[in-house]
Amino acid sequence: MACHRCLSPGVRLAICIFTALFWLVVGQFEYYPIDNFDHITTMLRRVNGDNCHIKNRPELFLPKESVSHLPDIKEVNINPQFPNRSALLHVHNMAHARAFFWSYILQSRFKRPSKVNETDQAEYDPGFMYYFLSAVADVAANPKMNASGTYFQPNMSYTSSYKGFYNKSMPLFGPRAFRMDDYNDPVHLERVSTLNFIQVDDLGAIPVRGMSSKNYTSEEYRINEWWSETWMPHRHTHHDGLTTYQVKIRYSNNTNETYTFHGPNAADENPGPVKFSRPYFDCGRSNKWSVPASSPFADLYPRHTQFRHIEYPTWTGITVMEMDFDRVDINQCPEGPGNNGPNTFTDTARCKKDTTMCEPLDGYGFRRGGYQCPCKPFHRLPNVVRRPYLGELIERATWLQYKQQFNCVPIGFIHRQPQKYGPMDAWERNKYMSYYKNASGINATKPNSINVNEVVNYLKSVTPENCHKFPPDDLILRGDITYDKEQQFEYEARMGLRLANFISSFLQIVDHTEIFSGLREVDRPLSEDQMMGEVLSIILGDNRIWSAGLYWDRSKFPNRTLFAPIAWKTQLNTRKYKMEDLARLNKTHEVYTNKPWFRKLKNRWSTNFDDLEKYWVKLKLRHNSTGSYAIKYERYPTFYKAAELRHGQWSEPEFECNGPVKKWLIKYTAPFFGWDTLRKKLEFKGAVQISVDLLKLNINQCPNEYHVQNAFKDSHQCDRQSSYCVPIQGRWFEMGGYKCECIQGFEYPYEDPITYFDGQIVEAEFLNIVMNKSTRYDFLKCRVAGAADLQGSVAVLMFVIFLRFFLRHH
Repeated sequence: MACHRCLSPGVRLAICIFTALFWLVVGQFEYYPIDNFDHITTMLRRVNGDNCHIKNRPELFLPKESVSHLPDIKEVNINPQFPNRSALLHVHNMAHARAFFWSYILQSRFKRPSKVNETDQAEYDPGFMYYFLSAVADVAANPKMNASGTYFQPNMSYTSSYKGFYNKSMPLFGPRAFRMDDYNDPVHLERVSTLNFIQVDDLGAIPVRGMSSKNYTSEEYRINEWWSETWMPHRHTHHDGLTTYQVKIRYSNNTNETYTFHGPNAADENPGPVKFSRPYFDCGRSNKWSVPASSPFADLYPRHTQFRHIEYPTWTGITVMEMDFDRVDINQCPEGPGNNGPNTFTDTARCKKDTTMCEPLDGYGFRRGGYQCPCKPFHRLPNVVRRPYLGELIERATWLQYKQQFNCVPIGFIHRQPQKYGPMDAWERNKYMSYYKNASGINATKPNSINVNEVVNYLKSVTPENCHKFPPDDLILRGDITYDKEQQFEYEARMGLRLANFISSFLQIVDHTEIFSGLREVDRPLSEDQMMGEVLSIILGDNRIWSAGLYWDRSKFPNRTLFAPIAWKTQLNTRKYKMEDLARLNKTHEVYTNKPWFRKLKNRWSTNFDDLEKYWVKLKLRHNSTGSYAIKYERYPTFYKAAELRHGQWSEPEFECNGPVKKWLIKYTAPFFGWDTLRKKLEFKGAVQISVDLLKLNINQCPNEYHVQNAFKDSHQCDRQSSYCVPIQGRWFEMGGYKCECIQGFEYPYEDPITYFDGQIVEAEFLNIVMNKSTRYDFLKCRVAGAADLQGSVAVLMFVIFLRFFLRHH
């Protein structure tokens, strides 16, 4: 103490300031408690491509609950599918679609006439390149998809790629493609990763005996959960045990056929057609954590017996689609409605639970902060904060910042919604009606006269029964009415793009005049059954696609002048479909090659192909029919050029009164290309077209930039002085798909479990003004923040003054 007293006051003051600053600096870097996100992150970092071979098998898997909110096919057509799960749903649909195709094409040999001899029937099976390039197209056309594979059960795979191989099966066959990192690839001199390098292997290219650790059907296979714990092995000996699907086909010669085939489970069955397995580390290949989705495909077994009564349907293999785990959005919000679990990351968000809530956001993938923290009911943001607290900023904040900020302020007096109200006064009603656009019918869709309610009513008024009464021009709408279709229907467009990508790769890589040494044969040209199966699988795999067509240019399909199979469905959740070849239409105005959309696409790609995307393929085949080991394809690596999503074209919304699907449809068309007859240059070969329901599009009535082409832009009815518009997903083509949030400095004044005004209620009350009915529209406004507190203070002050006055005079 004596020494301390010897210090001068200035030194003592400096020591105190230094101590305070020290604890201030050290205190702000306190660590958050460890949660499940940290545990999963630790599991991810422990495994890499160098040490995965020596890790214990459980370390190569993540908990199944680490991928939550898995798509349920039973809910797709009922509840909205939000953007943070649209990529997972697409993986689900791709696995489902490919399972349908392999089921269709493996059983399509029974569509052929009985006079065809047995050897010719064996040639209907797809060749090696069909399997390999099909897997390549799955990955190439879908940037968020990491791998695609088709795995057959032992001795259940047949091929036409070997001479004299009739009614013989391969011990194992598993063509699999995955995306490579081409940063250091020798053929890629730019040293910039394009993610357009795809490695293709046959996982069945192993010795018949031995190497069980590489046999995907063996228990010793380290990452075989998508095989052993989902659908396989499958042994079925009953004739009526598998689900059947029916397609009515009309050929170009106007002959009809009803074809029934077995396939994966239907949507109404339990389990459904697709199962998700635990995320696993793809050791020794892509060296990434992947989320697999698998679906089984069927065939009649044993094959080619000529006795149908002993051939029974069974699942002969599975298709597996895989997505990168780090691209799957996680939900860190607490358990509640919409987040019932199981979810490993439940309650790992850092919203202040006493004053704020948690809302998940999409597009963040596997990282913290994919949420926002709006205020709880009866609370508001501080006057210095404009929008809900972003989770990414909260996660980056220091402990001191977190303690002092990110709170909401309680509001003052809480009101109740008015129970009695009447029509507006004439002068006040005229104020709102002065900018109301009183247009109906097709006029409501014209520029400068957009009326959202009347547009919706007009679309619903057109039906298959009365569409012939409308002028043809009234059945075609403006293109800006379908604003944001590129994002909302992206994965439906990629289903068609995938088929265009596959045909481009097959036409450019496979040379049908090539001769190999030994018994291996080149793939035969594409057949009608294969193309019909591809088109049919698109509408079977994606519930939001109503029709799909494959349109070949004149004399581009083998042995056909015109060929255009189109498949469609007439209702949702059905097992009966229709398909026809549009080549049967021979009138000038009916031929599809004369349609404006086909001519426009053909002219666009008539000469210049420099803008097409270039995909490199590293392909390894099996040494012989029994597998033995893998060998490189004769051209290793090889490449092809194909269209990307931006190269396709979207159509204007149209009601096709004479079309197979009589709905308001939007169509996406993707071109495909192949070599000319001299194999010297590319040429346009045709296009793939898919159609989706316009009424499943979410319209956006909120403001946007002046250059944004949105017909419904800034058509909301929020009070513009006290609130702003925020779009709501899942309400489709209906007005009121938004909410009115209070702007900075205002608060929600009512006693409700929400903190905003619902757009549908606001629109309904505004329509009451239009119809001169009782309305509470003027009450749907936010209140100035703190005004209720000021009113309360004034009321208390007036009461005190009155009390003092009363006491003084009495």
